[in-house]
Amino acid sequence: MLNRKIQEEFNKQINEELASAYIYLSMAAYFESQNLKGMAGWMRVQAKEEQEHAMKFYGFINERGGRVQLESIAGPKTDWKSPLSAFEDAHKHEIHITGRINGLLELARKERDSAAEIFLHWFVSEQVEEESNVTEIVAKLKMIGESSSGLLYLDKELGKRGSKD
Repeated sequence: MLNRKIQEEFNKQINEELASAYIYLSMAAYFESQNLKGMAGWMRVQAKEEQEHAMKFYGFINERGGRVQLESIAGPKTDWKSPLSAFEDAHKHEIHITGRINGLLELARKERDSAAEIFLHWFVSEQVEEESNVTEIVAKLKMIGESSSGLLYLDKELGKRGSKD
C-alpha cells in the first residue's frame, strides 16, 4: 500500500510534469510564431517527454494501490523576448523540477519507502540529462548572440530531435 504522504506528493508531481508539458508546448507555439520550426519541434518532443513522466507517476501510484487525483494546471507564459530567453526559462524550470525530484527522494527515504526511492532514481538521472541539454542550448545561443545565420543553423540542428518523433 502506498504511503499517504508519498501519494500526495506524487500526485503533486503529476501536476508538475503536466504543467511542464504545457510550458514546453507554449514555448513550441512561440517558436512556431517566430518561424523557428526546429526549436518548435524540439519543444514538442520535450512536451511529450513530460507527459510520459507524468504517466510514470500515474502508473506508480496505481500499482501501489494509491489514488491518482488530478488538479488544475495554470496557464503558462506565452511570449518571450528571444529564443535565448525562452531556453533560459526552460533551464530555470528544469532546475525547479530537479529540486522537486530531490525533495521526493528525501521524502521516500524519510518514510522508508524503498520502492518509491528506487522508482525516483530514474528521475534523478533524467534530470541530470534534462538540465545538461538545456544548459548546452543556452550556451550556444549566448555564443550566437545576434547572428541570424547562427540562429538558423542551431534551429536546424535542434529540429533533428523533433524529426525523430
